[in-house]
Amino acid sequence: MKDLYRLARTAVWLAFFGAIYQELRKPDAERTWHGKVAGVVPYDFRLPTFERLREAYWNPESDEIFSDRVFGVGWAVNIPVAARRVAALVDQYADASRSLRGPKKKRSSSRVSE
Repeated sequence: MKDLYRLARTAVWLAFFGAIYQELRKPDAERTWHGKVAGVVPYDFRLPTFERLREAYWNPESDEIFSDRVFGVGWAVNIPVAARRVAALVDQYADASRSLRGPKKKRSSSRVSE
């Protein structure tokens, strides 16, 4: 598990330095400070705005769980969409486990009414 953590941390640092290198290679007039490293990992070093924060982290109309991060390197989690998907998985699991258990049997009372 420790090796996986180190691998992930190294990948994040490589993406971070790759994004900075990619921007510094451009002429000053062409630097936007946002884009994708190797066409895959998004980065954005501009100052975040409330609208971009809301769009990345709270956009219930979207169907995407992951969106471009507002500041830094990587992806943001769209919370309402992620919550919907988790709720759907929980419901699916509950339905499947209910069907595996079969119908409920009534318990007969061991007490005799007096």
